[in-house]
This record gives sequence, structure tokens and C-alpha cells, in this order.
Amino acid sequence: MTDIRTRWRARRVGAGRSIREAVHPARLLLVAKTTLAVGLAWMIAPHMPGVTEQYPYYAPLGALVSMYPTLMGSVRSGLQTLIGLATGIGLAFLVVMTVGPNWWTIPVVVGIGVLVSGTGWFGAGREYVPIAALFVLIVGGQNADDYSLGYLVQMAVGVVIGLIVNVVIAPAPLTLAASAQVDEFRSQLSAHLEDIGAAVSESWPPEHQQWANDAASLADTTAALRSALAEADDSRRGNPRAWGRRGETRHIHEELARLDRIAHLIRDISDEIADTIWDRPGALDLDPALPEPLSAACRAVAEVIAQQDPVDSADHRARGEAARAIRLLLETVDDRTIRQHRSMGPGVLAAMHLRRILIVSGHREPEEETPEPKETPEPRETPDAQAETSETEASEPEGDRATRD
Repeated sequence: MTDIRTRWRARRVGAGRSIREAVHPARLLLVAKTTLAVGLAWMIAPHMPGVTEQYPYYAPLGALVSMYPTLMGSVRSGLQTLIGLATGIGLAFLVVMTVGPNWWTIPVVVGIGVLVSGTGWFGAGREYVPIAALFVLIVGGQNADDYSLGYLVQMAVGVVIGLIVNVVIAPAPLTLAASAQVDEFRSQLSAHLEDIGAAVSESWPPEHQQWANDAASLADTTAALRSALAEADDSRRGNPRAWGRRGETRHIHEELARLDRIAHLIRDISDEIADTIWDRPGALDLDPALPEPLSAACRAVAEVIAQQDPVDSADHRARGEAARAIRLLLETVDDRTIRQHRSMGPGVLAAMHLRRILIVSGHREPEEETPEPKETPEPRETPDAQAETSETEASEPEGDRATRD
């Protein structure tokens, strides 16, 4: 029953996300530009010179295939489509100039077109290689030369109109959207680690199991974010609205790389704790003295992950509390290891990974700004240095600190 509810919840979330994406302002802008480009292409196509005016219906198709959310995507799609058309027309002309279209040459040419389109040379235009060859042989017939010229020219007219519309009404760079998705992923990781801390402190088996099911999806989320960030980079290329801000996505790439490392560590913790809770193969017993400090450490580190500003007082305070919670967990693990004469267990792995997460999350830097000239201040201890000291103390045994003091 729980699995059924989980699947229905996931489907509702997916449906809601799809609807939001469909009515997103950037998508609505693309709809408006596509409508305008198709309308302009249909108005201009009948006025083209020569025999090309007889095939005006291909101009709106060219405008349609050239409309992409990004400017460079439109350029690539338009050019690749025209190259695919030209290749298909060339294959058809080989048949027209030799044996002519008949019951066996048409399927053979279409098969060759499908084969050629699979080379990866044509990108978005690969489907048009066999389509163009088929249309020229079947629709063109005895007027294959006029049809080919009209087909290619009117498609090119539509592509050019689509590109002009996309340049005049330039799409907004997708940098902000990608950054928001990375921030959402940070919140997701924080909530996931918070749920692990809650599950450890609950009676077993815990009531909340979604965290265990969501652990495997963290890698998929990272892959989706990398794709979104690559699209954001593509949206900036050649875009007039992105000029002068070419390094804007660098800090987002760095943040995603950091969160990816944190996600791997959280997945390890999640899998090990889940194995122990549900007694899966390879599970190790969790010492009865560890759930409380482990839960506190997970929640404290989750608070650090959730911090978006790496240098403000809230982040410094959260990092100090997390360092103390990890130090207490390490002391408990050391104490139980000595008492029980056993070091294996999920508490050891969790303590190591939590400390690593705290260190990785501390390497975030604020977005660079051009500093104004000012006097060099006297050296003083920065919040990052204080947090690093706290992390060092978290891993240092009490005896060493007493000796040092």
C-alpha cells in the first residue's frame, strides 16, 4: 500500500512539473515567436520568384523546425535541416538521372537515406534525408527538378525568417533557471539528510521511508542538472541579452560539482542506514549508543548544506554547530569501539562521510565582484578559517587537544 501511494505521489508531482514547464514564461515566449515566424513565412512564401512560388507550404515548415528555445539551437537546427534536405535531394537525383523511380529504386534510396542519416553528421536534420529523397521521387515525379528547387528554397526561406525572429526577440539566457534548479537540489540534499537523521532516531522500522526510495534518484537529478546547465551555457552563445556576462555560469558549474560530491556521500550514508534498518544483505548493526549523536550530526550538517550564503554569520554558526555535533559523534564512535572491541558499523561510515560533507560544503565561495581600491586591512581570522579550525577540532581526539593545550 505504501508503494502504491508513493508511485501515485511521484506521478502527481511529475504531472504538476510538466504542466508548470508547459506554461513557463520562456515556453510561452517560444510559442509566440513560433506563431509569428510561421505567419510571416506563409505571407512571404507566395512572393518568391520563379517556380519556388508554387511550393509556399514548405516555408512555414522551415520556420517551425528552426524555432528552438536558444539562439544557437535555432541556428544548428536550421542549418542541419537544410543540409539533410540537400543530401536527400541529392540521393533522389542520382535515381532520377540513372534508372528513374520505380518499385525497387524508391525503397532502396529511402533505405540508403536512413543509413546515411544514422552517421550522426546531420543532427536535427537526420530525419529529412530519407524524407526529402522520398518526396522528390514520389511527389516531384516528372518535375523533380522544379520540386526540389522549390522544396529547398522555401525551407531555407522559413529557416531564415525563424532565425530573424529569434534574433529580434532574443530569448532570455537560461542561467537564472539553471541556478534555481541547483539551489533546489541543495535544498533536496539537505532535506534528504534531515530525513535520515529523523529515521535514525525513530523506532524501527521508521514511519517515513521516502528518503530510502529517493536515494537512488539523486544521481539522476545530478545528470538532469548537468543537462540543464549545458543548455544554459548554450543559451548564452550569440545571444545579445548575454553579452558582457560570459563568465556568469562558472560559479554554478562549481556549485553543482560540489553538490554532486555531497550527493554521493549522502547516498552512501542512506544506503548503509537503510540496510541496517531493514536488515538487508550486507547490513551491519548500529550500536545502541549511536542513534542520538548520529541523528544530531545529520541534522546539523543538513543545516549547513541548506545555507546559500557561504560567508554570512548564519552559515558560520551552522558550521560551528555541525562541527561540534560531528566531534561528539566521533567521540562516541571511538568510545564504543574501545568498549565493544569492534569498529565496523554504519556509525563509522556516517561519521567519516558527514565530516567530509562539512569540509566539501565549506569550499563554496561567493560570486566574484570587481573590488574597489581600498587600504589593505590588518590580517585577522576569517569565518572560513574559524570554521576550518572547528572542522579540525571535530576530527582531533580529546587527548591530543589536551596535550596541545
